[in-house]
Amino acid sequence: MPGPSQGGCIVGQRAAPERPVNAAPLRLLVTDDQPIIRRGLALMLDAEDDIAVVGQAADGQQALELARALRPDVVVMDLQMPRLGGVAATRQLAAELPRVRVVVLTTFDDDELVYEAVRAGAHAYLLKDAAEAEVLETVRAVHRGESRLSPAVARKVLEQFRTLAASARHAGSPPPYPGAAHAPAPHPLDEPLSDKEERVLALLADGLSNRQIAERVFLAEGTVKNYVSRIMDKLHARNRIELAVLAQTRRG
Repeated sequence: MPGPSQGGCIVGQRAAPERPVNAAPLRLLVTDDQPIIRRGLALMLDAEDDIAVVGQAADGQQALELARALRPDVVVMDLQMPRLGGVAATRQLAAELPRVRVVVLTTFDDDELVYEAVRAGAHAYLLKDAAEAEVLETVRAVHRGESRLSPAVARKVLEQFRTLAASARHAGSPPPYPGAAHAPAPHPLDEPLSDKEERVLALLADGLSNRQIAERVFLAEGTVKNYVSRIMDKLHARNRIELAVLAQTRRG
């Protein structure tokens, strides 16, 4: 695994924009303490017609200051930075500006860092060797309200959630993730899931996006989004990550 000074490469073909004609561009803030990576990301992202990079931050503290002033839609956030790291900055952003969505982009896939970043409020977690198309699609996806974790990262997070949730229930401690105290027992449900909903839920728990799920179950992406919303209502989950945790619990 590359260290923090090694950075990473972002290569590949660009994803096509998905926005209505004449819609305002997605406002983006790029945060990374390495100037070459930060500027490279900003240039690559700002080249897209539907994305406008409104600021660049060299650390978490500057990211907070710029986010308060610029009100971006999405912040691309590194984790290991001076003054204030990405996890702490993400946590504060979630508290102060809950409409701002955070995409973690880092060289680190350490289990604890992954877990802490998601717990702090990150909506996506990517490594810096991700393809350019994956970075672009992830930024657009979180802006649409989706959460994105690669299957490998999702497994790390969900295993941590399950382990800590079980320990917390046993010890009577506070829940390990927001909403866990209010999450229902896996069974029984007030209204059972249909076979199609069970399939969609299983794929979501494996870390697939709405588009990937749509391809697997032969439905339109918008239909899958509606399925996910209905499943969240039935399981009383507040977001896709909580929903994935519940899905893993239901698997037993």
